[in-house]
Amino acid sequence: MKPFAGPADLTAFDPERDLSYPGEFPFTRGIQPTMYRGRLWTMRQYAGFGTAAESNQRYRYLLSQGVSGLSVAFDLPTQIGYDSDHTLASGEVGRVGVAIDSIEDMAVLFDGIPLDKVSTSMTINATAIILLALYVAVGRRQGVAPRALSGTIQNDILKEYIARGTYIYPPQASLRIVTDIFAYCEQNMPQWNTISVSGYHIREAGSTAVQEVAFTFANAIAYVDAARSAGLDVNSFGQRLSFFFNAHNNFLEEVAKFRAARRLWARIMKDRFGATNPRAQQLRFHTQTAGSTLAAQQPDNNIVRVAVQAMAAVIGGTQSLHTNGRDEALALPTEDAARIALRTQQIIGHESGVANTIDPFAGSYHVEKLTNEIEDGARELLTRIEAAGGTLAAIEAGYIQRQVQESAYKAQLAIDSGEAVVVGVNKFTTDDRSTIEVFQVDPQLEGQQVQGVQTVRASRDSGSWKAALDAVRGAATSSENLVPPIIAAVEAQATVGEIADTLRIVFGEYREVSLD
Repeated sequence: MKPFAGPADLTAFDPERDLSYPGEFPFTRGIQPTMYRGRLWTMRQYAGFGTAAESNQRYRYLLSQGVSGLSVAFDLPTQIGYDSDHTLASGEVGRVGVAIDSIEDMAVLFDGIPLDKVSTSMTINATAIILLALYVAVGRRQGVAPRALSGTIQNDILKEYIARGTYIYPPQASLRIVTDIFAYCEQNMPQWNTISVSGYHIREAGSTAVQEVAFTFANAIAYVDAARSAGLDVNSFGQRLSFFFNAHNNFLEEVAKFRAARRLWARIMKDRFGATNPRAQQLRFHTQTAGSTLAAQQPDNNIVRVAVQAMAAVIGGTQSLHTNGRDEALALPTEDAARIALRTQQIIGHESGVANTIDPFAGSYHVEKLTNEIEDGARELLTRIEAAGGTLAAIEAGYIQRQVQESAYKAQLAIDSGEAVVVGVNKFTTDDRSTIEVFQVDPQLEGQQVQGVQTVRASRDSGSWKAALDAVRGAATSSENLVPPIIAAVEAQATVGEIADTLRIVFGEYREVSLD
């Protein structure tokens, strides 16, 4: 990176074409004319652990402390479609998120939380269709119609093949599930964001900022193509697309990344897909501070890292933000750590003054140069992916995965050599050991969860349950939309694992491509 930028670095820069005004195409300066002067971003705190009852208590606490939207973390068995009493779930129940096996768990999770008043984001992918069905079913129990529900379901399965690995079905079957959710929500849940295309996990796996934008948009292009092939109107479903980005350590690069991403996506939607509705051209995104940058050594330093990253997201124009806890390199966040993380957002929003000015870095030679470079670099990578046969072909060939792994390797070498400084880890270290409180999940909770799912199976009406699962299987073998029969199945008390297994029988399971 050059130490200085000036007019010579922006010779091809056209403010009218590349910047315009806030709320106007290509939305470089933000999607709202007034940005945070109208209202602040949604302050979400990602949480979930143990049983639904325990997580419900944490949600109520966060809401009492000023959180304006919930963000649900699910445990690994729930994410990959296994009930808590499955042999593969042993030791993982409730560990990295809340365990959800049935509608009874989902009802407890949102007990006392009015779903027509709270926006909920759910980080779930392979089993997204089941968790969405559970949310709809619990809303009905509360007397809330699907049309009144608001929130987001991540539902971004392609990044699982690239970065996380919590997939179940092969890519084509997974895309069919995604587009069924698009179609159902377009007709029945107009306030629901049907997907949150996630660059966050790609960045956490080691990608660069440019790769995060490019590979996220490669996946998004595949989703838009699939939706159009299913007969959906880009000007309609395009309004409910949302994105999820990482806020990393390089402050100015991150600000430029968010600006470049907005501009590039607007141009893709307009030029490639012919979207004419401005809302279908806009990039709406949630941001989370970078968990991969947090260190177990000197954990209080993480408060500063999170504050810098959160400020970059706000100046970059995010619509929603989660700030990580200082202790997340060691365990799930404690209540105190979650409160400090939330207060970080509140101080930025109410005390720093940055919310009073829209896109304050616009016109900076350096930031505009970085914005151009990130857009150009991402566009070049997208061209390479197209040349490789498109996103699915690039994933199946391991091309995108190799790019991320190579970047991660280079970044780790820089840390190991000391070229990249990590305060408290490879420089400015101490011999003092951390003594901060660490959150512990009660090991007895797994047994309680196992007993709960077995009680549900023993008490339900077996005829209704079997008929509902048969209807799911029938829909999967045809072109029928899967969402309605899955809603009926969860209302008949079919479990997450049973519904996932029913789809496994029809679609099969995906096995990871070898990158040798």
